[in-house]
Amino acid sequence: MDSDSKVLVAGANGMVGSAIVRNLRKRGHQIIIKGTRNTVDFTDQEATDRFFQTTKPEYVFVAAAKVGGIMANNNYKADFLTQNIRIQTNIIDSAHRWGAKKLLFLGSSCIYPKFATQPITEDQLMSGPLEPTNDGYALAKIVGVKMCQTYRQQYGFNAISLMPTNLYGPNDNFDIETSHALPAMIAKFHHAKEQGYSIDVGGSWYRRSVKLFGDGSAMREFLHVDDLAEACYICMKNYDGEEHINVGTGEDVTIKQLAEIIADIVGYFGEIEWDTTKPNGTPRKVLNVDKIKALGWEPSIDLLSGIKKTYEWYKENGI
Repeated sequence: MDSDSKVLVAGANGMVGSAIVRNLRKRGHQIIIKGTRNTVDFTDQEATDRFFQTTKPEYVFVAAAKVGGIMANNNYKADFLTQNIRIQTNIIDSAHRWGAKKLLFLGSSCIYPKFATQPITEDQLMSGPLEPTNDGYALAKIVGVKMCQTYRQQYGFNAISLMPTNLYGPNDNFDIETSHALPAMIAKFHHAKEQGYSIDVGGSWYRRSVKLFGDGSAMREFLHVDDLAEACYICMKNYDGEEHINVGTGEDVTIKQLAEIIADIVGYFGEIEWDTTKPNGTPRKVLNVDKIKALGWEPSIDLLSGIKKTYEWYKENGI
């Protein structure tokens, strides 16, 4: 992939896609085709095929997907399963048929079993049952991995897959009802801070609190999206293997620790209430990242500075 190659970023307006576009531009790429909801409906097979026929990209990054947090995944399993399968199937098939030289498919670490051995190695895929709260989304992403592998085996199509851990950064979804844990916390703590920590109700003063799902004990790993974009670029340039590759930091924190970090950055000093009627999800999820590091990639943005940058972006963009 050279600076004058035709590169398609499917999902270019999303958090991951926009980070890939930033990375490409930083490296001097001039011909970047943005596949967005305004230009093509990737759930529509005929529309996707026409788009590829017209644009004929040489390299394809598949960052288009329907994504959401634990409650959205649990409540709309059929949507997450069917829409993601349509998106990735249409893109991978059209990329192959219209002569793309290489495709990079982005999945998710949720493809691994709920009780996978930690840190999770790539060979644990399909070694046990999935986490029930997001099995629809996970199954769709597993289909995407297998589609890349089978198109390679049957057609010789150079399709690779990366499985990133939990992501955050600019252009994330901060909607409290549908977002992932980290951006939802930023939004909740910020709104609570803006409203004040106490309220007069009928002459009595009450302290405000922020309610978070679960009991805070689940452990998660978080990666800034710009670090993922760098990993995508390195793999598009240097990796041609059939096996998918994990992308993460190899380090995790409890959700309670994450909440305390975000509350401190936001400047929220009220109470945090844990809603134990809501699920924790997988008890622990941290990736083994030996393979991606062997390709010369290392994460460069630590969690504290990454959250600070994300919160500044959130405030500047008036989300």
